[in-house]
Amino acid sequence: MTEEYPAVVDPVPSDSRAWAVAAHLLPWIGIGFLGPLIVWLIKRDEDVFVEWHARESLNFQISLFIYLVVSVMLMLVVIGFFLFFALAIFGLIVNIIAAIKAANGDWYRYPLIIRFVNAPRPKT
Repeated sequence: MTEEYPAVVDPVPSDSRAWAVAAHLLPWIGIGFLGPLIVWLIKRDEDVFVEWHARESLNFQISLFIYLVVSVMLMLVVIGFFLFFALAIFGLIVNIIAAIKAANGDWYRYPLIIRFVNAPRPKT
């Protein structure tokens, strides 16, 4: 399933890029999916670029939480420990990549996520 990137003014304004970067980095200060959720709720009707990045980050944080819960359950078997640390490293790396892409005004889609929050459909 491919989704086209929305049309945005090029270059993306620095304010939009800052909000998008915040959506990717806020989970790492200890508030988890609440950071991207708040950014998404504030900016979803104002800025397509910020809405896209906040939604991607929110979906990633929810998916990562589910994957980590499964890995904790698998800790009864040794593979869960390895999976937990691999997921933590993976999460950090892709969050940094996403923040860099957002800072550069580029679009980014997280790999391996479940899209719980989808883009709103255009009204007809």
